[in-house]
Amino acid sequence: MSSESTEERILAALEEDAQASYSELAERANVSKPTVRKYVNELEETGVIVGYTAEVDPKKLSGQSIAMVGIDVASERYVEATRDLIDLESVRSLYTSSGDHMLMAEVRAADGNALGDVISDSILGIDGVTAAHPSFLQERLK
Repeated sequence: MSSESTEERILAALEEDAQASYSELAERANVSKPTVRKYVNELEETGVIVGYTAEVDPKKLSGQSIAMVGIDVASERYVEATRDLIDLESVRSLYTSSGDHMLMAEVRAADGNALGDVISDSILGIDGVTAAHPSFLQERLK
């Protein structure tokens, strides 16, 4: 048996296929179905599992463009600017970052022009946002 904990094995199986049934997860994690149910419920309740999503290949997506946007924010406006970014419909996910930018956002819009408008008008229009650096996603490799 693996040196990974039961929780790690269940999470790995879920990350591989979030649509897998408890039976399938139990088989992959080498535990019983009630054990999977117990761990998944606990992980959801404690906020480790925050949701289930579909992974999208931007190249095959019609009618939508996706960018990862590095966002810099003035420290005195960080809380307010972050709240405003969370409220933007085009911002699908928002992360704090220890890299080149304070925040990283996944932004989606109808096409490249609309995506540019979201970045220049909506994101850069938020009080406290000092810079936005987009990287347009082109093709999912893994």
